[in-house]
Amino acid sequence: MSSRSYDAILLDLDGTLVDESDRIHPHTLAALRAASLQGVRVMIATGRSELATIPVVEQLGIVNPAVVFNGAALWCPSKRRLIEERVLSERTLARLVRFGLERGLMTVAMCEGIKYATSPRNDAEWSALRDMTAVEYVEPERMQRLRAMRVTFFSDTHARSDDVAAELESAVSQPMYITHFPLNCLPHHRDSKLLVCDVHPPCRGKAEALRWLLDEHAIAPERVVAIGDAGNDVPMLTQAGLGCAMGNAYPEALAVADRVLGTCDSGTIGELVTELFLQA
Repeated sequence: MSSRSYDAILLDLDGTLVDESDRIHPHTLAALRAASLQGVRVMIATGRSELATIPVVEQLGIVNPAVVFNGAALWCPSKRRLIEERVLSERTLARLVRFGLERGLMTVAMCEGIKYATSPRNDAEWSALRDMTAVEYVEPERMQRLRAMRVTFFSDTHARSDDVAAELESAVSQPMYITHFPLNCLPHHRDSKLLVCDVHPPCRGKAEALRWLLDEHAIAPERVVAIGDAGNDVPMLTQAGLGCAMGNAYPEALAVADRVLGTCDSGTIGELVTELFLQA
């Protein structure tokens, strides 16, 4: 029986584990690898697609699956594929595509290995897609026949991302898991005025990682540490035994955190891992 108080750690990526260049701080990287060698389950839980997550998983060098698409899927580094996948129903997808079309919103439907987007109409929309990999531009009607794990809308006509989400939920009226944020919260889009609303199939969000740890390794949520910085991290922060927000976190994450750490460009996560998992 381990004398540790915790047996697993969940890590958000942007604003948490990686800096603006997508690199993990050397001290944090070394500490996480050392903890993994001692039997600690180290997992990534991110809103990114699996394609955008793979380089960080490889940098980290872990074998545990990564929660991607905000809980809609799990990507396994050893099998090099998704091992779990939730997709939007045909009815929901059709209503989402119609919502974007009627309101003139750039729409992206994300599937395993590829993303389908309506054609950007201005520089702001082209810039919003510049970091996305494997994007194909299609007519909206084609999106209705996809196995999509996420549909993303970009708006420059709403005052807040909350407003996009509220309008979407009312118009579509289907079971969904919705996250939203201003695009300028991401490091490569600081000057953007666009708002983002992501729609996923019903799920527990990043707390799906807690479900996987319990099912596969009998690790109860109270023995898990979760670290994040944004509203989409709240499900795992509140359900884990120890929820930690980064010092650069948004108010939603700070409001529910048990502890507040340093910033994402420091070795603060490495310090926490050393304290909780590596000290004799």
